[in-house]
Amino acid sequence: MRILVVKTSSMGDVIHTLPAIEDAKKAIPGIKFDWVIEEGFKEIPAWHDSVNEVIPIAVRRWRKSLLKGFFSGEIASFFRNLRAKHYDLIIDAQGLVKSAIPAKLAKGAVVGLDQQSARESLSARFYDRTFTLDKSMHAIERVRRLFAFSLDYEYPETPPSVQLNLNQDQTGKKGVLFLHGTTWPSKHWPDDSWLALGRALKQKGEDIYLPWSTDTEKARAEWLSENLAVPLMPRLTLTELARLMLNVKAVVGVDTGLTHLAALLDVSSIGIYGSTDVGLTGAVGIDHKNLNSNFECAPCLKRNCNLLDSKTTSPPCYEVISPDAVLKGIGMANG
Repeated sequence: MRILVVKTSSMGDVIHTLPAIEDAKKAIPGIKFDWVIEEGFKEIPAWHDSVNEVIPIAVRRWRKSLLKGFFSGEIASFFRNLRAKHYDLIIDAQGLVKSAIPAKLAKGAVVGLDQQSARESLSARFYDRTFTLDKSMHAIERVRRLFAFSLDYEYPETPPSVQLNLNQDQTGKKGVLFLHGTTWPSKHWPDDSWLALGRALKQKGEDIYLPWSTDTEKARAEWLSENLAVPLMPRLTLTELARLMLNVKAVVGVDTGLTHLAALLDVSSIGIYGSTDVGLTGAVGIDHKNLNSNFECAPCLKRNCNLLDSKTTSPPCYEVISPDAVLKGIGMANG
């Protein structure tokens, strides 16, 4: 079978789709997928051996200059690539209009979630067949069930897992990786908490890794690097970061796509949650734990914290999640 998956972004949503690909691989031997994905995440599908071709889309960039995308021929080239094959089935795993349109324009029958289940109800109008799924389900379970319904195999009542083509260093695991960057201001654990955690780990003789991808993340990594007297890492590709995860003792992260990846790779890891709902989008993995705030307004599900003022730069919901609790969560607490 040749299947097209449309799941363009964000990184966390993309990673949530990998267990569904793994389920389908086990249920239907020889199945192959092509995948339409935002260009910044195009490395991720290629990690799975059941993904044959990655078709990058640049919606985020085209929105900034749609005319440039048209006149350069880039948008036309994307649609030529999209329509170069006929698919046995096309699965819109995102449920947004921006994903439903390319799914409909590809060659093949399109399936997705119905109006009550999709994130944007209008997207269901583009599908040839729809399915109903409870919105209160965890995001990973929703995608896994969508694939099972779409491809007509029995939903596996097993924890989500995935096997990826990533090389692992055989010299032994060392150090702790800090995933301190995230897109929402309301998801940030305070810088001072990262610093306190780093100092506690250094006292235990642990190496600390400080990756970054944006200028804001680089500034935080530089500050932590200077105050902890640890090297600043160069900017890594997603593949390099994934390989690093496999070679550290533990990963500590806020609610970001990379934390979800660490969890699915079965790395010892912990996620720090304040504004977002662990039950709906929390990272899931065999050796993963989530710390969620019990602050009165958490989870607020808001990008920006309403309680911030000129004297408060970090959401107060994170004050109840201490570095000591994180150390305990990754099994590195004293005693």
